[in-house]
Amino acid sequence: MRSFWGLMRAYWFSDRWKEAWALTLIIAAMTALSSKADVWFTRASGELFNSISFFHDAANVTPVQTLLTNAALLVFLVILKDAGITGIRNLVSTTLHRKWRGWLNGRFNDALLDSNHTHFHTQHGSPVAAPPDNIDQRVQESIKDMTGGAIGLAMGAWGVVTGLYFLGGELLRNSVAVKGLEFLGSYGTVVLALLAVALYVPLNTWIAVKLGGMLERLNIRMQKAEGSYRGELTTFLRRSFHVAASNGESVQRSMHRRLYSEIDSTWSSFNVFNSIYMGFELVYNFVGARVVAYGPGLVPFIHNGIDLKGYITGSEQVNALIQRCSYFIHVMPAIATLRANSQRVTQLAQAIEDVQHPREFYSQTGRSDFRYERQNPVFGLTIQRLELAHQGEDATPFLSAANLRFRRGEWTFLKGESGSGKTSLVKAINGLWPYGRGTIVFPEGVTSFYAAQEVKLPLVSLKQLVCLPGSEDDHSDTQVAAALHKADLGDFIEHLAEDSREGKTWDQVLSGGQKQKLVVARIILQRPGLLFLDEATGALDPEGKIAFHQAIKDNCPDATVISIMHETAPPRSRTGAEFYNSVLTIADGVATKTQLLPALPAELTTILSQPRPVEEGWLRFPRRIKQK
Repeated sequence: MRSFWGLMRAYWFSDRWKEAWALTLIIAAMTALSSKADVWFTRASGELFNSISFFHDAANVTPVQTLLTNAALLVFLVILKDAGITGIRNLVSTTLHRKWRGWLNGRFNDALLDSNHTHFHTQHGSPVAAPPDNIDQRVQESIKDMTGGAIGLAMGAWGVVTGLYFLGGELLRNSVAVKGLEFLGSYGTVVLALLAVALYVPLNTWIAVKLGGMLERLNIRMQKAEGSYRGELTTFLRRSFHVAASNGESVQRSMHRRLYSEIDSTWSSFNVFNSIYMGFELVYNFVGARVVAYGPGLVPFIHNGIDLKGYITGSEQVNALIQRCSYFIHVMPAIATLRANSQRVTQLAQAIEDVQHPREFYSQTGRSDFRYERQNPVFGLTIQRLELAHQGEDATPFLSAANLRFRRGEWTFLKGESGSGKTSLVKAINGLWPYGRGTIVFPEGVTSFYAAQEVKLPLVSLKQLVCLPGSEDDHSDTQVAAALHKADLGDFIEHLAEDSREGKTWDQVLSGGQKQKLVVARIILQRPGLLFLDEATGALDPEGKIAFHQAIKDNCPDATVISIMHETAPPRSRTGAEFYNSVLTIADGVATKTQLLPALPAELTTILSQPRPVEEGWLRFPRRIKQK
């Protein structure tokens, strides 16, 4: 789906091909029937004009009855064509639109949210193109407008073919000789008619294409401008509290004005060209229907080659043929929109395709030589010759780690100055850092869990929030309730099936600390063997941090934990016992791991805190050390 035509035909050659082709064939049949109805309509129009013209003719013994009959027949054909055939075709075509859009949306949804983390990698630019902007707009609005425009365009193109067949055939059957063009024989009028259509329609189609090209470019500009403005509004609403707390409304307001000014400027240009196109189309329709259509039959009518009925009927058929062949002119603004939308969708498809192999993708813009392997879980997690860098072939590594081993059940406290690369290291271990090299060996068969500082909750039920990243069907209500209770969120157990509370989503209901407790509930429920805590306790008070760690210690005793926190020293349990066995320090671009001395038992700590005579032997050795 990286090209326009590949995108257009993918649905018809997918696993849903039967559905796609069945709906397409129905639309094609209804379009052909509509073209045939044009022939019936032009005949009925000719009969009606003829009955009006000869209303007072002495040979017309039933003028009123003839007039009313022809008028009724014309009305019936209009209802049949517009309310019947066209209405049914519209229903089937909108069904095809819905099905096609749903299939495409599903494909992009699956592609972006695969195990390769494609949604993450697509937001890094390739050597030849920037990352796609406004992915949400591309997946929703662009796909919707593109599929609708493509179906309409295809129906119009098929309408031209069927119109030429039925209307052209009718003109051919009724063709007569034209004075001055006797060498054409009885094909005189049909040749004049087709010549008029061939001269008039292509020339104006060329003009329409030029105007449509400008409309296409303005459409793309408009979509980008609106997407940027909408994206900023969404971001602003997510950080509404921070804006209010810092009195940043004036800056935010100025930003909104600047972004909207691009929309307003583009919209103004778009309206100018749209108005020009509308005027062009109205003039084109009038000239085509009242001059070009009635011109070819005028010469034989003047020379009595055809009667009034034949002249009116033939002219209406030429007009109908012009309208059929002018479909591209009528829908050129829609075609411009289609091209703009298809361009944005194919760009996204190309970006998705580019990152299917992240290592090769990032190697185009820098060094990316990470290797991820598996080993016996007894040996835990191993990191070998790791170097992290930024984009660029010659970028100097900002962090290196020679050989690090994290045993099963070992807790490691990761510390370093702000900006030293703590989070980058954790990202690299999890395959989310693009540039650098090294080997990361995971324990085989062990699940990992990454807990970040900022917790964003999707609009799903509370049970599903606890079960993430798995499904709510993986665990019973009892198991989820027990996890919430152990995480000190027992007050919410009765709301497991709800996706909101008192009209607010769970993201709005839960405080920052409660969201981090929700992470504890997930960990307790899923019991991962490898746990990464990236400042996951930042919103908790000291007691809450102790409870956070204790809950993991009690429920995941064999888990290997690597944790980043703001504290200079790792927290201890209420009894004074160490949670962490080692410290991984990042300083001067080097990660070094050291073991922590085990904490003294609480009973011994109490004894040592009591005053004792220095003469007692068990204190002499420490005293000598002090004197020395």
